[in-house]
Amino acid sequence: MRDELIRVAIADDQELVRSGWSHIINAQSDMEMVGYAANGREAIAVAEQVQPHVFLMDVQMPKYSGIAATRDIVASFPELKVIILTTFELEQYVYDGIRAGAVGYMLKDATPNELIEAIRAAHRGEAIYRTAVASKVMSQVIRMGEKPALQRFELLCQDERAEAFTGREIEVLQQMAYGWRNEDIASILHISESTVKTHVHRILQKLAVDDRTQAVVYALRNGIVQ
Repeated sequence: MRDELIRVAIADDQELVRSGWSHIINAQSDMEMVGYAANGREAIAVAEQVQPHVFLMDVQMPKYSGIAATRDIVASFPELKVIILTTFELEQYVYDGIRAGAVGYMLKDATPNELIEAIRAAHRGEAIYRTAVASKVMSQVIRMGEKPALQRFELLCQDERAEAFTGREIEVLQQMAYGWRNEDIASILHISESTVKTHVHRILQKLAVDDRTQAVVYALRNGIVQ
């Protein structure tokens, strides 16, 4: 059973933050907290020792920043999903986090439900850039030719791989680029969630990518959506 749980680690220099989120995460039936770090150096060690599925990463920490730790962790463990968790919604933090390979950016004042759903979404391979500043910076970085997840998405710029999309698939892909979940997309487009899932599956197939994050990066870099 434990192998089926989403393994989560957290790096934050405040013990109260670590213990608080640990309590919330361990209360979930589908996840467990497996590692703690008080600085970037410890975060790298935790990633190596326990190899979590999702790492919640503070930005400002002593000895080694969360951004630097994210860069090193993603380079060593490409499948590990890092969510930047910070107090400040600053464009520079978002920009640096994307470049380092983080798949998400959230504020510490997020509700427990919001963070739990973000962890699940990251584990599914979705991008978690749902604030206005984060969405803006992500789009800018991609259009500038940066590589949001280091080398993981380099092969996504091969236009000949993309089959023709239907109008509805473009609409779904656009909402994915905004960072919305399937249930949100269903509400926005006035279709069922099962229909959204079908469209997402077809989009991933047509782009020959493994997850939503890769699909969004491809679509933005090639002008399929904005």
